[in-house]
Amino acid sequence: MTTIQGPALFLAQFIGDEAPFNTLDGICKWAADLGFKGIQMPTLDARFIDLKLAAESKIYADELKGKVASYGLVITELSTHLQGQLVAVNPAYDKLFDAFAADEVKNNPIARTAWAVQQLKYAAKASLNLGLNAHATFSGSLLWHTFHPWPQRPEGLVEEGFTELAKRWLPILNEFDNCGVDVCYEIHPGEDLFDGETYEMFLDKVNHHSRACLLYDPSHFVLQQLDYIQYIDFYHEKIKAFHVKDAEFNPTGKQGTFGGYQSWANRAGRYRSLGDGQVDFKRIFSKLTQYDYKGWAVMEWECCIKDSETGAREGVEFIKNHIIPVTKKAFDDFASAGKDSNLNKKILGL
Repeated sequence: MTTIQGPALFLAQFIGDEAPFNTLDGICKWAADLGFKGIQMPTLDARFIDLKLAAESKIYADELKGKVASYGLVITELSTHLQGQLVAVNPAYDKLFDAFAADEVKNNPIARTAWAVQQLKYAAKASLNLGLNAHATFSGSLLWHTFHPWPQRPEGLVEEGFTELAKRWLPILNEFDNCGVDVCYEIHPGEDLFDGETYEMFLDKVNHHSRACLLYDPSHFVLQQLDYIQYIDFYHEKIKAFHVKDAEFNPTGKQGTFGGYQSWANRAGRYRSLGDGQVDFKRIFSKLTQYDYKGWAVMEWECCIKDSETGAREGVEFIKNHIIPVTKKAFDDFASAGKDSNLNKKILGL
């Protein structure tokens, strides 16, 4: 077994226009002062990383890694959640998701998809140059608008949707394979990969590609009422990244999993700061440790109630207190009789 690495912090929800959150130096110093040991880095903000340059220049990648290391931190993974979303966008969401795209490809879905695919390929090479072995992303979605279908889905629609999704992702997965990096899909509502069944349908379509792995985030499963503990039993061999994020589900006589179009604060299911929700992290950390998860515990903050900086300050201690230093010996070693083949035969009556 391996002691989980951490605590680390996903920067996406903290990057902003005011110091210390508007520069890499500032946010690294802030995170390190809180006690974080690593950062998961989004890749769309040029103030923090030039993704194309990191893919093309080992010198730049080394300098970036060195700057982060100067604050006592490491880069745990790069993130292309927003670019991954744009690999597959149903036209119903074109206007909304254009906000994630580069200006030159907005209002042009074909060009936007090509841009997103290239971004993922850059991320593969950048991860290689940075010495990383896992990458966090979203799958995108062609089918999400049909997840609770009315009228009924036409026969073959899901099959065709996953065939197309796999067609778009296979060249990306192959590029990551060439770079020795796992693609960790965050299984998430709004993506075509939103639970175990959809992940397995995707795996079938990409011929069980060895790099098609998972980012485990139990908060999304609380909101779906999915057994997030048994999920680890099913998929532990594929879990290569881990978001430590809390959530709660409190249904009422007026709303349940769909949330009634309410604000986050007024939904039955909502994300919370670490320790304020219902996720059983003791069991999660125990399961992942038992299954020899070798990656990082990365805090993701998404809470509709608590201040983000308070959430980060509390979250770093929460993760520290849940990481299990693995034992080097069995608890009953003191009673061991040692290895003696003759004794064993006598005990067995042989």
